[in-house]
Amino acid sequence: MKINLEILESAYVYAPKEIEDLHSKELVPKMMTRRRLTRAAKMVIYLADKVSFSSGRVVYGSSFGELDVTAKILEAIHHNESISPTHFQNSVYNTAVSYLSMLNANKSEMMTISSGDKTALNVLKAGAIKALDGDTLLLLVTETLNIDKIEEVNGCVDILECAVALKVRLTSKQANHKIRSGMKIENVEGIPLSLLEMFDIAKRKEKGKNQIIEIEL
Repeated sequence: MKINLEILESAYVYAPKEIEDLHSKELVPKMMTRRRLTRAAKMVIYLADKVSFSSGRVVYGSSFGELDVTAKILEAIHHNESISPTHFQNSVYNTAVSYLSMLNANKSEMMTISSGDKTALNVLKAGAIKALDGDTLLLLVTETLNIDKIEEVNGCVDILECAVALKVRLTSKQANHKIRSGMKIENVEGIPLSLLEMFDIAKRKEKGKNQIIEIEL
């Protein structure tokens, strides 16, 4: 089965270690809420604003999830210290989109996917299926890998913090780009593979072309 999606808007951010300005003070005025946000939540809120999305269904993906918070919990356990309630609350995979939904009072469906290097591909496939009912959806992927001593175990990626957002809807228009399992994509930036398909689409959209994506399920 093949489904065509029109990419209405796209945005992405990435940095070798940490993205410097995500406009959190402007986007999340309440200080207590802002202090609880994870890095992934800050990126998701920033990108949703960039693509003018505040309400509707969201499909979110991350291979490693809230890695920084999880590492801090494990560190506390290792040293027989109390676990921070905020860290415990923020350790689940859907943390980032949960904050996004609360911030915008968005009561629509939020779906979270984690599929290793195939995460972005599966977010696209899930988004394509859900778009069949005619809704405009937000597709998101993030990775926040900049944890303490990451350099001791990282030999795979150059970019430790990255996120992509695509606002999409179903279309009958002819595709000008096809997404297939196993397709090869040039990755000169060193982006984590779990984001690569969506990052490539966002880069293509950035060039000003009307992007119609054919998703093969």
